[in-house]
Amino acid sequence: MFVEKPIIDLFVRGFALTALGMLWVVVLVRINGLRSFSKMTNFDFVMTVAVGSLLAGASQSTSWESFGQICAAMTGLFLVQYTTARLRQASDRFENLMQNEPVILMRDGQVIEEALSRTRVARSDLFAKLREANVLNLSKVRAVVLETTGDISVLHGDECAENLLSGTKRIDQ
Repeated sequence: MFVEKPIIDLFVRGFALTALGMLWVVVLVRINGLRSFSKMTNFDFVMTVAVGSLLAGASQSTSWESFGQICAAMTGLFLVQYTTARLRQASDRFENLMQNEPVILMRDGQVIEEALSRTRVARSDLFAKLREANVLNLSKVRAVVLETTGDISVLHGDECAENLLSGTKRIDQ
């Protein structure tokens, strides 16, 4: 026979487990560093989503054993991220394996239609990003780059240092 716990017990347990889970995440971030939830790579994005999912699971744990297993999984994620970041720093080959290349979508005021097509970025999304960057004249746009994180960077002004575009991929029309 199913015996219902009083609703207040469920709230208190949910609150307490959420607070403990959040505290554990803060401890892990303090150990691992500020980079823990950055959006520098696609790996970082997956890390953020996975920790969020685990935190949600921790807040709904029905036993200390399952809560502990979730905290161990969070620790494992942070350890994998730390190790991956170190390997990326140490090896260009590993960096290339783990990271996509940023793609130039627009250069010197000209939209690169082939790049938009291959990256599946809509022209309307490109122009929305230009507006967000306060671009007033397309001829002043030096480059628009689809970064490895999915963000779009807009470089505009009178000139653009070429080294800002190092490591980008140009898909010509």
